[in-house]
Amino acid sequence: MKFLMLHGINHNMFGKRDPKQYGTITLDQIDAQLAALAAELGVSVETYQTNHEGDMAERIHQAYVDGVDGVLINAGAWTHYSYGIRDALAILTCPIVELHMSNIHAREAFRHVSVFAEIVRGQICGFGVDSYLLGLRAAVSAAKAGK
Repeated sequence: MKFLMLHGINHNMFGKRDPKQYGTITLDQIDAQLAALAAELGVSVETYQTNHEGDMAERIHQAYVDGVDGVLINAGAWTHYSYGIRDALAILTCPIVELHMSNIHAREAFRHVSVFAEIVRGQICGFGVDSYLLGLRAAVSAAKAGK
């Protein structure tokens, strides 16, 4: 089974950006932990990060063409307003798990809304890097269950 982890805008700055919210872990370290868990679960995970909304939509389209078994997405700020990414995700027929390192519901009011909420299988937030690991476990479970 193959899974795709989509990292959104500014995530290339993890480790430097707002350590109070995101800690000091880097994107490379997050991806390494995902790869290790994927190996343990007997699946593969490809990671992709972009700061360009159109590139994210194109990568989602490619995931559809590739027939991935599940998608994890931490779109960052795009979560709260990108109907373009939402519409691209809606094309997918596999489970989608939305995740966030910080607890978006305990932050600024605009972060409380996810335009993806209606189309994702579920959301995980507030557990730092563990949000990614929990998300992968949830996506694998949902894909195996055919949901």
